Amino acid sequence: MSANSVALAYLIAAVLFILALKGLSSPVSSRRGNMFGMIGMAIAVLTTLTITQNVLYIALAIIVGGAIGAVVARRIEMTAMPELVAAMHSLVGLAAVLVAMSAFYNPVAYGIAPLHTSNLLELFIGTFVGAITFSGSIIAFGKLSGKLGSKPLVFAGQHWLNLLLGLVMIAFGIVFMFTQSWTPFLIMIALALLLGVLLIMPIGGADMPVVVSMLNSYSGWAAAGIGFTLNNNMLIIAGSLVGSSGAILSYIMCKAMNRSFFNVILGGFGGEGDSGSGGGAVEQRPVRSGSADDAAFLMGNADSVIIVPGYGLAVARAQHAINEMAELLIAKGVKVRYAIHPVAGRMPGHMNVLLAEAEVPYDQVFEMDEINNEFSDTDVVLVIGANDVVNPAAKTDPHSPIYGMPIIEAHKARTVLVVKRSMAVGYAGLDNDLFYLDKTMMVFGDAKKVVEDMIKALQY
Repeated sequence: MSANSVALAYLIAAVLFILALKGLSSPVSSRRGNMFGMIGMAIAVLTTLTITQNVLYIALAIIVGGAIGAVVARRIEMTAMPELVAAMHSLVGLAAVLVAMSAFYNPVAYGIAPLHTSNLLELFIGTFVGAITFSGSIIAFGKLSGKLGSKPLVFAGQHWLNLLLGLVMIAFGIVFMFTQSWTPFLIMIALALLLGVLLIMPIGGADMPVVVSMLNSYSGWAAAGIGFTLNNNMLIIAGSLVGSSGAILSYIMCKAMNRSFFNVILGGFGGEGDSGSGGGAVEQRPVRSGSADDAAFLMGNADSVIIVPGYGLAVARAQHAINEMAELLIAKGVKVRYAIHPVAGRMPGHMNVLLAEAEVPYDQVFEMDEINNEFSDTDVVLVIGANDVVNPAAKTDPHSPIYGMPIIEAHKARTVLVVKRSMAVGYAGLDNDLFYLDKTMMVFGDAKKVVEDMIKALQY
């Protein structure tokens, strides 16, 4: 292809990427957005293949990687999507580091010989951002999958240590730019890898949705940095889109959790957020419990019901059952809606995807800000698998680690039904005052089994 044809193809792909992001802004247009993204990426890949002389090796790598990706995609459960996303981010960071090392080893092959100061700066930035993304994403994967535990690892002087490591890393990067030597380059990479670990380890489990979004942003900037090194406009555009959209989403998530955006970037938040109940013990207070039949009776005789889904619903794979139950309630004349917190689950949009998978109509699903004013006029709220996002302590207890965090105000409804396996604390490690209100009835058991029992009760 001629240079003009390549530029035109990349421009078309870039426009499709922008349309993809636009489509993903709404559940109604999300499938179309995904289609635009896939077409754009196909154009970008095919165009890149036309300007390389190593088509065979690249095609072989695509086949092997695609086969592995297809197997993983078919086997992965929706509950494991957050850690899968973190793992994918780590691969992007690793790719950025390996490409930078390869470009420095053989700049002639990349058409950037001799290396100028601008090339070295691009290599430096792309490499350390990629290294931080790689190691940080590995830690995020471990926390999300439960292999490392959700508790934050904090110690005295950690911020000063991170600052010192960052400054030393930059210093070795500057030495690398002046000397073009492997030693400072490799030391800089090692320090960046260590910094990625130290930035994510202090972040508690309750804040992991923001971490996923933040690492998504980091991976985009790493790709953009390497795009400058390779002089590839498509990689620059795609990386910048991912980086900026991830940063914006991180900011939105921070607002939803009453966190400081700058603390997120510095890896310093979440340290206090999981200190509430420690190892999962809860205060022994009386609760009112009932059966699935009791809950079905209350909902079946209500005028309005709001369902608040959480991670427990995903674990139990109860999304299809909850939709079937909602259809029965609607057939009885009950007004049914779903309330979604921005950080419900362990990844932004997790609950929306689950409900879409169960073919819940989009017009029944509302974001927190859209529906919070409706709870005071609602007869019954069904909280199923959610915990921290409905905890009234965020509104009433100034000493709570989540104080100030916007929540779904389920406690304002006339009756609250909570489906949980036990009284164990949520991902933030905090007891939930909602469970002990006089208006609350706990229904203990597996979410899917409980909802199926509710369905049976509603059918008779």
